[in-house]
Amino acid sequence: MAHLILLGDSIFDNGIYTRGGPDVVSHVRRMLPPEWIASLLAVDGATTDGVRGQLECLPADATHLVLSVGGNTALKQEDVLHGAVSSTAQALGALANVVSDFEKSYRSCIDACLRPGLPLSVCTIYNGCIPEPQYQRVVTTALMLFNDAIIRVAVEHGLPVIDLRAICAKPEDYANPIEPSSVGGEKIARVIAGLVTGAKPHSMATRIVIE
Repeated sequence: MAHLILLGDSIFDNGIYTRGGPDVVSHVRRMLPPEWIASLLAVDGATTDGVRGQLECLPADATHLVLSVGGNTALKQEDVLHGAVSSTAQALGALANVVSDFEKSYRSCIDACLRPGLPLSVCTIYNGCIPEPQYQRVVTTALMLFNDAIIRVAVEHGLPVIDLRAICAKPEDYANPIEPSSVGGEKIARVIAGLVTGAKPHSMATRIVIE
């Protein structure tokens, strides 16, 4: 029997935001074959540093890991978007410092997730659904830097990447500006189930070649 574990934050632990609709893990369980089970270790509000604690609860029969984390870590640095600067170079420098710290933390998180020796897939940080269009543009642009770090780390380890930016791209995919609705959760679950079971190995897949 295969046992899928969902790690990370409220992208997976979104039950409190679905207004009674199925959360991500419920969708996943419905979509997996009968011989599969799925467990939720992700915790709403978790950051990259918090995933190690989740891994301490990893079941002995776990066979697959999917990680979605980083949004809360990025959110803690939101103040950098409101700081006064005298030049574009200064603004980019401030972002570069924040993203550098994020990358170090994310790398450490991935190292911990790889330690059990199980297949691991990771997710990007989606762009959210912010009511103010101009601020949405700013957030989307800043998140490109965080997502670049996630993708580069994943490429270095040969990990599949689920790009949540492309999956949750409509207002109905969000329960609020930063949490997935049951509709968005179903979309996320469908991709996860197809990926881990190999049901759709080539669906919308991009190859990144480094050697």
